[in-house]
Amino acid sequence: MHSTNLLLEEPIRMASILEPSKPSFFPATTKIVGTLGPKSRTVDVISACLKAGMSVARFDFSWGDTDYHQETLENLKLAIKSTKKLCAVMLDTVGPELQVVNKSGNAISLEAGALVVLTPDQEREASSNLLPINFSGLSKSVKPGDTIFIGQYLFTGSETTSVWLEVAELKGDDVLCMIKNSATLAGSLFTLHISQIHINLPTLSDADKDVISKWGLRNKIDFLSLSYTRHAEDVRHAREYLSRLGDLQQTQIFAKIENIEGLTHFDEILQEADGIILSRGNLGIDLPPEKVFLFQKAAVYKCNMAGKPAVVTRVVDSMTDNLRPTRAEATDVANAVLDGSDAILLGAETLRGLYPVETISIVGKICAEAEKVFNQDLYFKNTVRYVGEPMSHLESIASSAVRAAIKVRASVIIVFTSSGRAARLIAKYRPTMPVLSVVIPRLKTNQLRWKFTGAFEARQSLIVRGLFPMLADPRHPAESTSATNESVLKVALDHGKASGVIKSHDRVVVCQKVGDASVVKIIELED
Repeated sequence: MHSTNLLLEEPIRMASILEPSKPSFFPATTKIVGTLGPKSRTVDVISACLKAGMSVARFDFSWGDTDYHQETLENLKLAIKSTKKLCAVMLDTVGPELQVVNKSGNAISLEAGALVVLTPDQEREASSNLLPINFSGLSKSVKPGDTIFIGQYLFTGSETTSVWLEVAELKGDDVLCMIKNSATLAGSLFTLHISQIHINLPTLSDADKDVISKWGLRNKIDFLSLSYTRHAEDVRHAREYLSRLGDLQQTQIFAKIENIEGLTHFDEILQEADGIILSRGNLGIDLPPEKVFLFQKAAVYKCNMAGKPAVVTRVVDSMTDNLRPTRAEATDVANAVLDGSDAILLGAETLRGLYPVETISIVGKICAEAEKVFNQDLYFKNTVRYVGEPMSHLESIASSAVRAAIKVRASVIIVFTSSGRAARLIAKYRPTMPVLSVVIPRLKTNQLRWKFTGAFEARQSLIVRGLFPMLADPRHPAESTSATNESVLKVALDHGKASGVIKSHDRVVVCQKVGDASVVKIIELED
């Protein structure tokens, strides 16, 4: 992987662009989060998604009940077992999401220039003249002239499946709106977004807490995607709630930035969250179109420097119905990688799209090509400059390991870790080769029973760019004698050889603890 690195700033032979890429066990270091749903919930399809490159499965609770999602998760477990590919689980909350309630599921035609009433009376039937919504405080939140956007499931931006409304008049709890464009809303779930208006609803709703305490706890979810995160306090409140559930204390919280409020408080949210999801669909409505790219680049940069995963959404919307992305979408995926994103999140494309497996495969291929021209040298220098001196002990070891690996053209970096922190720090410096994170389980007790930890840490690295985890034998602690360390190293090297990333005469950089000392060593493999 490292040997094919090019720089776009340097002259390249245009014909070389057409040369086929060499197959690799790790086709891309950028990760792919796939949303599982009607078109992607059978064992066969999930297995194909895993083989195509999906490393995190997202379960969106804005639709479907816990039984439905549990059935899908059981199929995921079978797919993991059959493919022998690790996959993490992400629970996506509903949060203060406003929805149009269309009980009949009949298509609703809206004509430009006509009037439509938004009402909190959910018992009424949705029609071209009246749309029931799930929020009673809308008339108190908006004023005449405000803009309201309604779209099917996720905002596609397509003028035929989404509609812009302008508030014309407030009538008690009802809101009378002028329709700005003609559209047909088909299906039972439409999301409603009010541009740049605060909605007085909790970020973690009672319904969200119910799902987390039952479905989330039962399945020991790896990630919680906190929808509509607006303040750092939202993350603190969610973490406090998870900590009360015992087994979810280790669950990582990814703050989903979806509106101007979240953007305004981004720095404080980043400090509290374990990672950030840039929800460009909703945010693209709050922001002027010419500002969207600026937010993405600034937000991803801040995440990179903090060493926290940045996940970008809404990249190949057209693949919901088409086998190939548009040129603009293909370029968008590549730019997300070049900006420094850790993962690409696919929503409707895999949940209800016609080509979930092909979408994951194509996005993975685009990521792999973009990684070849990622300017790692410049990125490394900028990161070191940002961190400054004196560096912390771990930061110094991590940056030194990456520098050494690049200088000796190592094929892989192997890092021994218990918490996963050392591996994430190494990945922060974006080495050009894969980082094999050997997670050493730890034995813990609550004075009633013993249990090993490590599985959480291994799966949680599946959303970090460049990290590829393996769970070590718990009989080999992370801090141990040289004999047991060599034993674990041999297992890691054998894994690397079997996966094709390590070959005879390759150099490998190893980062591990020996006693109280952190050691970076370079190994040259024999035949």
